[in-house]
Amino acid sequence: MQAAPVRATAIPSFTTALRAVESLLLSSGQRTARRNAWTSVLEDRRRAKDRVEAQRVLDQSVSPSLSVRP
Repeated sequence: MQAAPVRATAIPSFTTALRAVESLLLSSGQRTARRNAWTSVLEDRRRAKDRVEAQRVLDQSVSPSLSVRP
């Protein structure tokens, strides 16, 4: 029984293939603009997550003092 032949070239990852298609369809400026826009989306999501977490911490720190009565 013979072993399968070993490939000399690696199979490109999905990301690599997607970037290759992107380079065929979009000009360099459009690629840069799309990547910048996506980076902004990710940064906005991170800030929103941080805001929610900060609000949760503030709500927890305020709630116990409101429930304490003299």
